[in-house]
Amino acid sequence: MLRNVDAFIAPASHVVLYMLSASYHHILQRMHDACVTSGRDPQSVRLLLATKTVSPAVLRDVHALGAHLFGENRVQEALPKYEALRDANAEWHFIGHLQTNKVKDALSFATCVQSVDRPSLITALQQEAAKRNIVLDVMVEVNTSGEGSKAGCDPHDVDSILAALSLTPNLYVTGFMTIGANTEDEPTVRACFALLRSIRDTAIAGGRVPATAVELSMGMSGDLEWAIAEGSTMVRVGSAVFGDRM
Repeated sequence: MLRNVDAFIAPASHVVLYMLSASYHHILQRMHDACVTSGRDPQSVRLLLATKTVSPAVLRDVHALGAHLFGENRVQEALPKYEALRDANAEWHFIGHLQTNKVKDALSFATCVQSVDRPSLITALQQEAAKRNIVLDVMVEVNTSGEGSKAGCDPHDVDSILAALSLTPNLYVTGFMTIGANTEDEPTVRACFALLRSIRDTAIAGGRVPATAVELSMGMSGDLEWAIAEGSTMVRVGSAVFGDRM
């Protein structure tokens, strides 16, 4: 006869934390295995957790597990999360489509804007970074799939985007970002990632970006292994750690 049923039932919060820990470490293992399979150093790929719709409390829990790099799609969501985790020594990137009228708020928390894709945004970022007397890391987002639903500049426009960035002393290009094609066909998705790698290599070889602009932010929950095989240095994962967005 059970004298204390509660002793045999984990509190709901403990169950949630256990599931979060299991999901987080499973992603780290997937990344490690993908690097080994591709003959790459597992330390060469970082995990960015996409925090869209995730509460500050959950982010604090996953930070306690070892996560420190977060990415937000929406400025209005990011600000309260940043404030709630201000003492957590977390690094925040902006990874969504950024409207020029939201640049001021975005630079209140983001140390890197990965979604630079047009001259008007470059101008707004430069002006705000200059006002703050900071050098902001940026990545050029490229639409490598050609899908209309995807953000990012056309691959043919990368040179003009880089030319505009070369005139901005307060913006520092660290690399490139893309989203793979919306398909389960491996060759199609990998072709998107291979194209971004080629764009980066060509830009470095031609002196269009610094030799240190090696970042390739590509690969998400469903295709990170393919992205790592094609050279990703940063995968952006949300649902595989936090569950499906509501």
